[in-house]
Amino acid sequence: MKKYLIAVVALLLVAGVAGYAYFKRAPEITYKTARIERGAIASTVSATGNLSAVTTVQVGTQVSGTIQKLYVDYNSRVKKGQAIAEIDPSLFNASVEQSNGNYLNAEANQMKAKVTLADAERTLKRNAKLLTDGIISQSDYDAAETAFQTAKAALKAAQGSVAQTRGALMQARTNLRFSVIRSPVDGIVISRAVDVGQTVAASFQTPTLFTIAQDLTKMQIEVSVDEADISRIKLGQIARFTVDAYPEQSFVGKVVQIRSAPIINQNVVTYIVLVTVDNSDMKLKPGMTANVSIEVARKDNVLKLPMVALRYKPKAKVEGQPAELRPGAPGGNKGQRKAKGQQVYVLKENKPVAVTIKTGISNNTSIELVEGGFKEGDEVIVEQLGGESKKKSNGMGGPPMSPRMGH
Repeated sequence: MKKYLIAVVALLLVAGVAGYAYFKRAPEITYKTARIERGAIASTVSATGNLSAVTTVQVGTQVSGTIQKLYVDYNSRVKKGQAIAEIDPSLFNASVEQSNGNYLNAEANQMKAKVTLADAERTLKRNAKLLTDGIISQSDYDAAETAFQTAKAALKAAQGSVAQTRGALMQARTNLRFSVIRSPVDGIVISRAVDVGQTVAASFQTPTLFTIAQDLTKMQIEVSVDEADISRIKLGQIARFTVDAYPEQSFVGKVVQIRSAPIINQNVVTYIVLVTVDNSDMKLKPGMTANVSIEVARKDNVLKLPMVALRYKPKAKVEGQPAELRPGAPGGNKGQRKAKGQQVYVLKENKPVAVTIKTGISNNTSIELVEGGFKEGDEVIVEQLGGESKKKSNGMGGPPMSPRMGH
């Protein structure tokens, strides 16, 4: 019995030692890799903006009054010169009548002044002859000449009064004509700010009654581009965008204007870039928010390296890695910034090996591989699991990854 207990104790002791050794062994290292592919890569600048008609006209009123009639509403198609609203013309008609009366009175006074001048002129000529014959005195002649000059001045005043009243009449007629509000362009009414019975006042700032889009088949986006990216924007570049109304559809536009005036908001400087869009199918509407990607560079048939491969850095000493770049080395970050080119890691004999590369343009997921001795189908390390570098997946999107095992 005693021998049996000793054997059991010995067996448990061996099992404990074996279990301890098993659980204390170095964890197995797993590598995730991604393939280098060949294809097209486009570098883009992302920004947002709002859609608007290329030509939008705000129609106001030049006279004050009460809206008596409305001839159009939202989405109404209008022609240039078409009446779209009317202000009560009663006061304007009265003003025209009053101005016309003043004008007729001024014309009558002018005719009267002309008759007076003609009579004064005849009297002056007659007195001049009588003065020569010695029949009248010099004072009588002077009085006749004064009357002639006075009549001439009165005629000038009457002519001025005629011109003044004629101008007032023209103004009254113009105001009457302005009481009918007409469309200045062919287009579609996209906004109406008044109703029948509403009083509008034309003062220093003309009130906007209607907004008319001249042509909704051609629209534009005013895109706010950050100052760091504005140098990459050029005229004629292709811009692709989406709107919330059609989240799965991509629309295409073109850069037609880059404005130099800065817009500063909370110390952030942006510039307006104008993108024109064809809207023949009339899906897009003014005011929609557009998420725009402007293609600033594009290359076809190039090697594409996954961006996540550039972010992978092993903690252990790696073959081919300079001493100043090794983990824990003094000034390691500075050495990495000063190193020529960039580095990615490949598996050789189940160990990561550093390879220096040179890159070109990039997008959100891939970057152009210019130099590095890679070919299509080669794989690079993007993540290490196990060992000292055990960590959770970063969840970043990228090409399909395959696990590799190492010791």
